[in-house]
Amino acid sequence: MAKITVQNTDLTIISVNENDYISLTDIAKHKSEDPTAVIGNWMRNRNTLEYLGIW
Repeated sequence: MAKITVQNTDLTIISVNENDYISLTDIAKHKSEDPTAVIGNWMRNRNTLEYLGIW
């Protein structure tokens, strides 16, 4: 597990089977003190729902 700093925010990067994943929770913590609300809003976003439907 590695960490990078972007705009003074530490983001966790996890490698699984040679693929890297950035923590959405760390990004949400940068936007708000309640990251669950931010992620909930992302999941209700029309573009997110369309992407998940296609995926």
